Amino acid sequence: MNQRLQILSIEDDPEMSGLIQLIFERLGHRVIGAKRGEFGLEFIKSLQPDILLLDIMLPDINGWEIYRQMKEDEDLADIPVIIVSARSQARDAAAGLKVVGNDQYVEKPFDVQKLVGAVDRVLEAVA
Repeated sequence: MNQRLQILSIEDDPEMSGLIQLIFERLGHRVIGAKRGEFGLEFIKSLQPDILLLDIMLPDINGWEIYRQMKEDEDLADIPVIIVSARSQARDAAAGLKVVGNDQYVEKPFDVQKLVGAVDRVLEAVA
């Protein structure tokens, strides 16, 4: 990650949100946070971030619904997404919910290097 990224994090847990912000700001990136999915969706539309870090379990709208809406919107479909969730990827996949294309899934609690590596892989794939 050599370029300065604008990262949007939709995460309702203040501690997790703070950790994500700390990790990526120390790497020189700008992190914007949203605690609710509806606000996050508006931020995605207005900011067009370089990458989205998306929690699945949000208080108002399911993260998978945000993901679906993004992928159906041609202006947002190419924004890379990393799902960061305490839910198991296998459980979501069994329910027919999975990331597509170059997007990634990172389970909480995550290793910092694993999250940073997922961002790197997604950005390399779209470069």
